[in-house]
Amino acid sequence: MPPEAVLLESRAMRDSVMGRTEVLDKVKALVLLPDGVHATTEGVADYFVVHNEAIKKLTQRHRTELVCNGLQVLRGSDLRLFERDNLSLSKQSYPQGRAHLTLYTRRTILNIAMLLRDSEVARAVRTYLLDVEERGRVGVPRQAESGPTLEPLDHRLTHVESSLADIGPVLRDLAPVIGRISVRLDRLDRRVDATNRVVCAMSLRLSDLAEDVRELRYGPRPLPRPHRHPGSRARRRDQG
Repeated sequence: MPPEAVLLESRAMRDSVMGRTEVLDKVKALVLLPDGVHATTEGVADYFVVHNEAIKKLTQRHRTELVCNGLQVLRGSDLRLFERDNLSLSKQSYPQGRAHLTLYTRRTILNIAMLLRDSEVARAVRTYLLDVEERGRVGVPRQAESGPTLEPLDHRLTHVESSLADIGPVLRDLAPVIGRISVRLDRLDRRVDATNRVVCAMSLRLSDLAEDVRELRYGPRPLPRPHRHPGSRARRRDQG
């Protein structure tokens, strides 16, 4: 089974399983508005056991993707008509005279489950979703509790081919992230090289300063006397 993080990082992977909305009720009972189609932000937050603000922020970050999967915002006459037909019959409390209302379908809520990180319910939905998807892809029933059984070779080959087919879209989604990391590492390498050059220059400068301080304290070093052969003085005396 692919890791749960694949759904969090890859929209292509999320799109491939977006039709599995039945897993929502397998994990936890989903309470919808009287129309049986939509839920409010409060209802979605209750399902995932998170604060309303967590759903609002996630909706803002991924609005384009969520709109493609059923998210809609009602205003004006559409909002008043919907409130009259649905919210007035719902047990959920709602503020009167609101300017807009965000609605989520089952497909939208499943999309949120694949994006929401800090929710045990969302994590359970992702795990169940991947398990159901893998069993459907392989085309064999879940292993019995009495013990594991070996899949036929053709089933295993089909599983491998399907897994390989999923790698391409995932890598395409991860390519921009890897590219940004590579650029940052290159910048870091250049900074380290520049820092090394500065440290080397400072080391040479400190060595020069140490020599200057020594000369100020003890005077300049005497020049070395030229080396003479022991017999040179005797030859000069003979010549004299």
